[in-house]
Amino acid sequence: MSSEPTWTGEVPVERPGRARLWWEIAIVLGLSLGQSAIYAIVDIVDKSTRSQALADQVAQVNPSQSSRELFDVVYQVLGNLFPLFAVALVIFLLWQPGRSGFRRIGLDATRPWQDLGRGGLLFLVIGIPGILFFALTRVLGITVTVEASSLTTHWWTVPVLILAALRAGLQEEVIVVGYLYTRLRQLGWGTWTIILGAAVLRGSYHLYQGFGPFIGNAVMGVVFGWCYTRWGRTMPLVIAHVVIDIVSFVGYPLAVAWWPAIFA
Repeated sequence: MSSEPTWTGEVPVERPGRARLWWEIAIVLGLSLGQSAIYAIVDIVDKSTRSQALADQVAQVNPSQSSRELFDVVYQVLGNLFPLFAVALVIFLLWQPGRSGFRRIGLDATRPWQDLGRGGLLFLVIGIPGILFFALTRVLGITVTVEASSLTTHWWTVPVLILAALRAGLQEEVIVVGYLYTRLRQLGWGTWTIILGAAVLRGSYHLYQGFGPFIGNAVMGVVFGWCYTRWGRTMPLVIAHVVIDIVSFVGYPLAVAWWPAIFA
């Protein structure tokens, strides 16, 4: 029998224990991506109510933190490491006697080649069409100019962007999929209610980039969520997400140079 985690095997908790789970979810999201979603919603309202067109406004994803190179790299590293404590927190919360939080959500190295293959497939299915969809929404004027890597080029720029991609992949897939799916399943939610609800959350914290990224990331959330309910593993999702972000962050200067009318 396969040792791969079965997501549908999560048993709903009894009613007295549900209030505690709701509080736990609220605290986790308030400390992490739920907080980001609130800020992003306020930000898009701010942007949408200005006289300047949405397409003419700018959002920076990896902005420089200091004019002094040494402090810039220190701030960048710290800014990408500290959010991972929320990832560590949810893995700790999911830990069970005899079953680690890593194993419970499939964030381990027990199936490396299968995870790499599935992650690569997701990159092709989501990553490439996602970039094209982003370009389309820029043309339609519903997405701001997103500076995916506005760091001044230093020897450490690419490593820091890779670290940012790793942080985003772990943060989003472990918290929004691995943790949230498990807890909502324990609360008795149905599969598609969870998939759609988590997809809306994923889109919401990207709203600061405009309505296009909201739609694109919500669709990504549906596909990734569906895959998780079939595979019971977050590792392929993390791999795909990290690769997508590395291509987006590191490849941004090339995109600006080649298609300035769209990306600049």
